[in-house]
Amino acid sequence: MRRFSQRSYLVTLSEINITPLIIFVITTPLLEQSINLKLPTGGRPDQHVDKRNVRTVEVSTTGVYALDKQRMGLEQLTARLAAEFHSNPNLIVYIRADQDGPYKNVAAVIDSCQRGGITRYSLRTEPTK
Repeated sequence: MRRFSQRSYLVTLSEINITPLIIFVITTPLLEQSINLKLPTGGRPDQHVDKRNVRTVEVSTTGVYALDKQRMGLEQLTARLAAEFHSNPNLIVYIRADQDGPYKNVAAVIDSCQRGGITRYSLRTEPTK
């Protein structure tokens, strides 16, 4: 059996495996990205709102829903919004929907809010230039 010198053993230990770092650098932006949307233009400038009271729902053109950048089905979205409203009655729901998407998806989110007792929601737009 071949014996290794202590020096080559130390050289081998000093090498750093960067594969986990590369995977982390590539996947982190993908996990944090929300749905790519093209919002309609118009509306008024925002008033000051406490960010702790705001939850953002995004709706894609294909009917994919995301609550605070976390994708989920409509039933799960409805349950989460109702639970959050129960624990925070000052909850405001921002609804960001693609301008080219079907209105039925936006109506489903509004209906979810109303069924959960949430009366404060806002349809988000891009500012007029």
